[in-house]
Amino acid sequence: MTRTILIVEDETDILNLIEWHLRAEKYTVLTAADGLNGLETAIRRLPDLIVLDLMLPGMDGLEICKALKRNPKTGHIPVIMLTAKGEEVDRIVGLELGADDYMVKPFSPRELVLRVRAVLKRVDVSPDEEKSIRYQNLRMDMDSHRVWMGETEALLTVTEFKLLLELIQNRGRVRTRDQLLDRVWGYQFEGYARTVDTHVRRLRQKLGGEYADAIETVRGIGYRFKED
Repeated sequence: MTRTILIVEDETDILNLIEWHLRAEKYTVLTAADGLNGLETAIRRLPDLIVLDLMLPGMDGLEICKALKRNPKTGHIPVIMLTAKGEEVDRIVGLELGADDYMVKPFSPRELVLRVRAVLKRVDVSPDEEKSIRYQNLRMDMDSHRVWMGETEALLTVTEFKLLLELIQNRGRVRTRDQLLDRVWGYQFEGYARTVDTHVRRLRQKLGGEYADAIETVRGIGYRFKED
């Protein structure tokens, strides 16, 4: 199945470079050179993944990410955010708004392709994987990538879903940040321990109550999901 990637980037050279590398990997590529057009294209075409620049004319990447995650039609679409700013705060804000990953310019186009592949892999369900996982009153549906707590649905991003799955499937056991990076993100990278912490914090906020408390912090090591 051919996957469709939307690139929202106002720098023509970067846009063309990313597009060339993604097309070389047989992805269908959509492009937009400003924020408003990018948001409209995302809503109309519903791509499988969005590569989103932070600094855009008309509407910046943070505003777009926020709008995408609020919209039921687009809230499930994974986002990789690009930023020319090396400051950690910009990356963390993007992750807090629901971006699944980020890259700081200048970056290797080949590495971006690997990140795209890793994020899309989080969406895929293995044929021998359980179709539904339960923990008390919490249910995870693998086919639809949806999570319910009783009758209430928790709207998780692709990465948050995969993170929760990894923790629940290993409940009672400590998962280090490096293990989570490898299993959920598909790679390890300097500085990504903070990325794990940010996603855990968002996951706790979305689950709330007893399920948020079930994700225990093991200081200096990582996280553990309580046993039943």
